[in-house]
Amino acid sequence: MWFSRTNKIKNSAHTALVLMYHKIGEPATDVWDIAVSEQNLEEHLLYLKDENIVSLDELTHSLKKKKLKKNCIAITFDDGYIDNFSLAKPLLEKYKLPATFFIPTINIVQQKEFWWDELEYLFLGIEELPASLSIYINGIEVAFDIGIEAKLSFENKLKHKAWKPYEENPPTIRCAAFLKIWELLKPLRDDEQQNYLNVVRKWIGVSAAKREEFQCMSAVDLQQLAAHKLFQIGAHTTSHIALAFHDKDFQKKEIIDNKRFLESVIHKKVDLLAYPYGNYNDETLTAARKAGMRAAFTTEEGILSDTANLYRINRFQVKNQNGIEFKNNLDKWLNH
Repeated sequence: MWFSRTNKIKNSAHTALVLMYHKIGEPATDVWDIAVSEQNLEEHLLYLKDENIVSLDELTHSLKKKKLKKNCIAITFDDGYIDNFSLAKPLLEKYKLPATFFIPTINIVQQKEFWWDELEYLFLGIEELPASLSIYINGIEVAFDIGIEAKLSFENKLKHKAWKPYEENPPTIRCAAFLKIWELLKPLRDDEQQNYLNVVRKWIGVSAAKREEFQCMSAVDLQQLAAHKLFQIGAHTTSHIALAFHDKDFQKKEIIDNKRFLESVIHKKVDLLAYPYGNYNDETLTAARKAGMRAAFTTEEGILSDTANLYRINRFQVKNQNGIEFKNNLDKWLNH
């Protein structure tokens, strides 16, 4: 056995936590720590199968009644990457663990990458860039002298692979340019994001990236997931926008249209929502309720208790850790 099971989670209080996964795989760069390798995911599930795992449906109903089970854990996946179906689903079935998949509409109906994945590839993965960059995004100039970094060196590949923007400053000019544009694109609508992304593509001289491993599940995949007794589909807005940057009517439309689309595909009720990027404000909470959601989830870390707000449920983002590191994190989170 690759780790000991003798020190199981212990806590006298009736608390719970929700785990948040995104992509399953090992991309060349993963600046936001959203990818977990298939091997590490299996090590996580091997540990979790002996814990008190509940469906998100059960957890939210327990929260509403203020009757949480002791130290229960729920598993979620955001964004609907194809690897959730091809890699995560078989492992969850193997260990008989329930999970909820929060799905945005946009990449189910369009075969394209999420803007943040493609932007990361364009700046941190493309072998050669033009020597200088000068573009305007929402009236703000983004100008960088790429210079000696125009050709991607092996040394900079290693820097890009290791870089985490939430922990350190950009180690290369390419990283600085990427981060500046990412920050400017995040608050925008999808059509605006795509227009500016196209400006970047034209600057480099490439067409839209369509890497197979960054595609999303199809409608048929969603139907198969939803038909399985272990799995549930949740809403994640139509276009994966940062909701709090937009007015209340647009927020409500993003949620309702996504809910209706998913229900038309899977022929089941969809009444759980995850806020894209964990971004929300008071108007978002109201929009979620009015859209018919009975619970909604953030990306803010925190243990749940019976007093948790049903429209601001915390989750812990799971990083690409081996089983021992993952177990240690769970112990820390639940025994905090």
